[in-house]
Amino acid sequence: MRTSPTILHLDMDAFYASAEQAAKPSLRGKAVVVGGLGPRGVVATASYEARVFGVHSAMPMGQARRLAPHAAYLVPRFGLYRAVSEQVMALLRALSPLVEPLSLDEAFVDLEAEGAAWDADSARAVGRGLRADIRATTGLTGSVGLAASKMLAKIASEEAKPDGLVLIEPGTERELLAPMPVRTLPGVGPATGDHLRRAGITTVGEIAEAGMEELVRLLGKAHGEGLYAMALAHDERPVVAERDAKSVSVEDTYDIDIHDRVRVRGEVHRLAGRCVQRLRAAGRSGRTVVLKVRRYDFSTLTRSETLRGPTDDPAVVRESAARLLESVDTTGGVRLLGVGVTGLADYTQEDLFAQAASERPEPEADAEQPRPAAPVAEVAPAERSWPAGHDVRHAAFGHGWVQGSGIGRVTVRFETPYSGPGRVRTFRTDDPDLERAEPLPLVPVPAADTGPGEPSEAAGERETAEARGSAGEREAEGGREGG
Repeated sequence: MRTSPTILHLDMDAFYASAEQAAKPSLRGKAVVVGGLGPRGVVATASYEARVFGVHSAMPMGQARRLAPHAAYLVPRFGLYRAVSEQVMALLRALSPLVEPLSLDEAFVDLEAEGAAWDADSARAVGRGLRADIRATTGLTGSVGLAASKMLAKIASEEAKPDGLVLIEPGTERELLAPMPVRTLPGVGPATGDHLRRAGITTVGEIAEAGMEELVRLLGKAHGEGLYAMALAHDERPVVAERDAKSVSVEDTYDIDIHDRVRVRGEVHRLAGRCVQRLRAAGRSGRTVVLKVRRYDFSTLTRSETLRGPTDDPAVVRESAARLLESVDTTGGVRLLGVGVTGLADYTQEDLFAQAASERPEPEADAEQPRPAAPVAEVAPAERSWPAGHDVRHAAFGHGWVQGSGIGRVTVRFETPYSGPGRVRTFRTDDPDLERAEPLPLVPVPAADTGPGEPSEAAGERETAEARGSAGEREAEGGREGG
């Protein structure tokens, strides 16, 4: 067993909500809730200001609105979160080749692998430097736990929240764990916790006192032995380096079930395009197209088709997804659709695709053919949607974000991560001068590093100043950066 606290666990603080606060000066220091905003939506992340009111992740959004009616409710911007996550993971990989991401905002690092740390003092110094680098690179904060095992490092980072560092000194582990509730240990969920509570076991120390035989009797051999070892602070799990992604996929959940078959086809067409964009961004191609359909009764169907070679051609993926859809009955309504690509490769073989329309045999001239479905291109475009919190750009006012929309109107606050709180204006949802935009970096890109389409700090400030000037108004609000 490792004797030095050289396993690091990083957990970004209220990641999605903190990223939104950093991007939107008017929300800094205010309650922010990120998640699905429809009747079936749940909270993905709540800022610390929102948690004061009892809002937490996985809570139904309706309940969150009742607890914190004045909070800002935003739709997730996963493109932004992934970009920030890549910056953070790059900082971790600079410390060690052994980085094990658990999610976009959480990872383990083995600091001994490259000699980044070898004892408590060196590990603490690395942790402090990492937190400073994260703040400088992303503008966000993360909490760091350091210990001799993964389990203890994760517990330490939780104790460090928000924006802190906790190191568990070797030899103090059992004393630290003893008063903690049993749910602190990995693998102890609500059901196991209730089972232990009925047996009179509510703390980690009481698990250790109960002994292995009693735990095996209560929970079974594998779970009982594993839980007893963790209660004694024994955790031999190594940090496992990041593995290559095995698939790329996108999916959408709809607030109201979709019954119109033409719209279902249009959604599959759109999702296939997004999937290929993500595939190309990763520099990959794939051989198997997967369609996921969750119907009105929560039954979930998946259909897949393996092509003759890997591709990143959007036409091929869309065509394959459309064929898969034809085998699925959506009469009762659809609540979720997804398109994915598996069997990833680093190359394409465009010439192998017999699936392309040009390679399909012509039908017999005298054969009666079924009436073909209307091509997706003929589907009337749906009204433009303006998700709350997403980025927009106006020809006259510059960059902003959607505060809300409805009844043919969209309200936009014009500000950037580098400006003060901006002013609010309302437009028609079909205003030709208003368009969706890509998120800006949370930390301004130095002028020397600014490429095409990337704003520098000066450009961001100038854009916002022009927007305020054209509106003929001055700032009237103050704000501070959220935690």
